[in-house]
Amino acid sequence: MFSFVVRTAQNMKGIVFTEFLDMVEREFGEITVEEVIDGAEVPSGGAYTAVGSYPASEMVQLVSTLSKHQQIPVSTLLEKFGHSLFLGLHRNYPHFFESGDLFEFLASIHTYIHVEVKKLYRDAELPSLVVLDHQPNRLVLLYESPRKMADLARGLLQASIDHYPEQEVQLEEEWLDDTGGKVQFTLIR
Repeated sequence: MFSFVVRTAQNMKGIVFTEFLDMVEREFGEITVEEVIDGAEVPSGGAYTAVGSYPASEMVQLVSTLSKHQQIPVSTLLEKFGHSLFLGLHRNYPHFFESGDLFEFLASIHTYIHVEVKKLYRDAELPSLVVLDHQPNRLVLLYESPRKMADLARGLLQASIDHYPEQEVQLEEEWLDDTGGKVQFTLIR
């Protein structure tokens, strides 16, 4: 079973928090945003800037509180947020999405996009998404993160598939641990 536990020393960029709260407002309303922030009792008070860095534990508190508030499983919320985060990143950083091919785009995340993100935000603590196998009709990626948010990664990957609709793509996953910190994703076209 999925264990939503994050090492407290990990930080996340503020854009992840601002995009999450934007999604909550769009999907559930402004009052829900306020109730979730108040209920989560996060040290920041819910005041996030896109360029700031905040403890990943605050995201855990926010998502867990929203889950209880809306009676929606954490895994479902994280996957939904992955879709929303993809759209927000595409809107804010369109140059990262210029590839005309899904597999090329995904293969560039670790070797190009994350490198560029580190140039912009030196303190960014990014998950790892490494290509294990890249063939014309098959791409195997290894997701690793101490934040253990494989459901968020799945949502981002599914949104990527939706963004590059050149042909039907099947997404498979194999959890390599029981925490969501290490997952192999296979995309087949």
